[in-house]
Amino acid sequence: MVTGMTDTTGLAAVPPPRADAPRVAGTHPARGAVGDCLGEAGEFGEFVRAALPGLLRYGHALAGNPHDAADLVQSVLEKVGVRWHTLSRKADDPIAYIRKAMANAHVSRWRRTRKESLVAEPPDGDPATPVYAVENEPLWRALRALPTRQRAVIVLRYYDGLSEAEIAATLGVSQGTVKSQASKAMASLRLRLGQAGS
Repeated sequence: MVTGMTDTTGLAAVPPPRADAPRVAGTHPARGAVGDCLGEAGEFGEFVRAALPGLLRYGHALAGNPHDAADLVQSVLEKVGVRWHTLSRKADDPIAYIRKAMANAHVSRWRRTRKESLVAEPPDGDPATPVYAVENEPLWRALRALPTRQRAVIVLRYYDGLSEAEIAATLGVSQGTVKSQASKAMASLRLRLGQAGS
């Protein structure tokens, strides 16, 4: 019979709770505070394993490349992981919350740097670098060529299905700005896709 539980680092043993021990608010009577933390970490880990592929695709659409997408997803998941206990109980849809946080983080990063160097042709890549299936698609190339804010508006509207009011709230801009950015982006996409089809 197991009388205690060793944590994953092997540094300490957690004795089983006594039946007469006072219960800390928010803890499971059989697991205690440490068990709750371990349970929540496991729950968050399961959530991340299930949601990660979709979040990476969403980040790729926002950021324009898989490397920045991975950085974006990681930075947001780090912040969400710390607050997972509260978020998982209060948020109706944690995925929607995380996508909104990703859009905000992406726009915040863009506002801080405001210098994106897009080039007409990508530099010669390392042959060992994997080529993603959509990288050479005309629509993807046209989307990637859009300015950051226009790309964020298009991704939030057509990938995430948000309304103009929701996009405005997510990006912290007016609805008029969302409309003008969407209009400019669509005109640019039509032009680029028309040239690609010719």
